[in-house]
Amino acid sequence: MVTYRSAELVGLFERYLFVWVGLCILVGVLLGNWIPEAFQVVASLEYAHVNVSVAVLIWVMIYPMMVQIDFSAIKNVGRKPKGLALTLVVNWLIKPFTMAALGWLFFKVLFADWVDPRSATEYIAGMILLGVAPCTAMVFVWSQLTKGDPNYTLVQVAINDVIMVFAFAPLAALLLGVSDIAVPWETLLLSVALYVVLPLIAGVLTRARLDASHDASRVDAFVHKLKPWSIVGLLATVVLLFGFQAEKIVNQPQTILLIAIPLLIQTYGIFAITYGAAKAMKLPHSIAAPACLIGTSNFFELAVAVAISLFGLRSGAALATVVGVLVEVPVMLSLVAIVNRTNDWFNGRGP
Repeated sequence: MVTYRSAELVGLFERYLFVWVGLCILVGVLLGNWIPEAFQVVASLEYAHVNVSVAVLIWVMIYPMMVQIDFSAIKNVGRKPKGLALTLVVNWLIKPFTMAALGWLFFKVLFADWVDPRSATEYIAGMILLGVAPCTAMVFVWSQLTKGDPNYTLVQVAINDVIMVFAFAPLAALLLGVSDIAVPWETLLLSVALYVVLPLIAGVLTRARLDASHDASRVDAFVHKLKPWSIVGLLATVVLLFGFQAEKIVNQPQTILLIAIPLLIQTYGIFAITYGAAKAMKLPHSIAAPACLIGTSNFFELAVAVAISLFGLRSGAALATVVGVLVEVPVMLSLVAIVNRTNDWFNGRGP
């Protein structure tokens, strides 16, 4: 009975997820302007630019997904390298350069009359930092919502994290034209530990305990019980993110809109390229879905931290990375909806 109610609740939330997210955005903005002191206190609870409250909520979202990972099946991921290759090419050879090009096009050409040159340069820098920081944590959420292969998603994220350790600084330096990028290693390593390593260990231990009885249904039943909390964690994260930036949203709506336009074009454009390539490569839907969503989402904690360290807390670069945070959840949910409605494009090999 408990499992049934949990599944029913998850179905209700997932079916109307756009509605709940929209309401949470509104609630976040309203509360952020009504009781800004409370959100300032929550925002101050951070270490190495990683907010503790957001980290806990993301952990709540990711843990149920980690329980589903079957380590005995991970060894077979290498037999299907196309999805991994697609993700790596998009994340490291396409996305950073298209982001830089769009930033230059919009803020040096199309929006040049509306933005002063210094701010334009900083907005472009913020966009570039988003472009060179592929997502780590929320990918597991998007993969779950599209019924993506959890084992394959884990390997994709792990390989991206390893590459990011070595490629982030030189690629950001190249595109920013700055010779010395100080990578906030604490932010990078702490985020990977919090969002991947620790929940993965917890998921492995939990699955091992559940599998000890040799009853496969116990894992499914346990995940069903946790799924409502995963959705609640997502919605609470939206409230916090928009509450943190509520004052900027109200006081600088035009600037936020100008920054959001190229970010939206970048996100939907990269998704179209990756999704089209996945179909041309005849990837199964369970692999194509997370591959496309990894390529379109961003590691915003890292981007924000670097923007603040390079340009300052009140800089246009920091603001651009924050706008990236604000558009991330609603836009990614729209892409999740597109992916779920087009799974029959992949030769009927949907989830």
